Amino acid sequence: MDNYENVGKYLDKQEISSAVIRRLPRYYRYLCELIAKGKTRISSRELARMMNVTASQIRQDLNCFGGFGQQGYGYNVNYLFAKISEILGVSAGFKAIIIGAGDLGRALVHLSMFEKRGVDINALFDTDNEAEGKDCAGVPVYPISQLEEYCKNNPADIAVIACPKQYVKDVARRCVNVGIKGLWNYMGVELEYTDDEIIVENVHLGDSLMILNCRICRNDTADKVSEDGDEQDIDE
Repeated sequence: MDNYENVGKYLDKQEISSAVIRRLPRYYRYLCELIAKGKTRISSRELARMMNVTASQIRQDLNCFGGFGQQGYGYNVNYLFAKISEILGVSAGFKAIIIGAGDLGRALVHLSMFEKRGVDINALFDTDNEAEGKDCAGVPVYPISQLEEYCKNNPADIAVIACPKQYVKDVARRCVNVGIKGLWNYMGVELEYTDDEIIVENVHLGDSLMILNCRICRNDTADKVSEDGDEQDIDE
């Protein structure tokens, strides 16, 4: 990770809230769109309208890392995109492995998302009797029994966990022991480690789907009330 220290110089200046960090990928996506459209300059007000946030929020977020804007000019889109990319580690050269070469693991290998965000998938791991001599989209598949040996010879920064739920905690422990820095856990099992041990992102696809379901139900209920007229007070 040749540029890892460049990333750290922004994050070490002060305590950055997780809320700010979680908004950074939105800046990345919108700035990418602006570059594709040939936009070279944007104000905080224009960017705020695009992102449906306040201009004040944008200025506060970016000021956490030094600001990057100029009074009376706004933001240079390419420069801001480069800085956000740097903060997000897009140029850090992260190396990743995927543990679990079933449907989910194989689907993840085919995503261009990793490459576009500076993460190289170098290996998949699966049960010993399923892995021998196989590959997926050019990425070799190794038996899970070789995890420690592989990581000793090919240090990885990130492990994507896509194995069956009953193995998640054991796999996480093994990843901690081999010095992996971050876990991207897809399996709906909460992994709780301190940041000093390993950084964990628990991804709950089912939660996101249920939130969508809930919002649809709320809209449907609101439409029904609107069609039927205001509900009468029970005291009437």
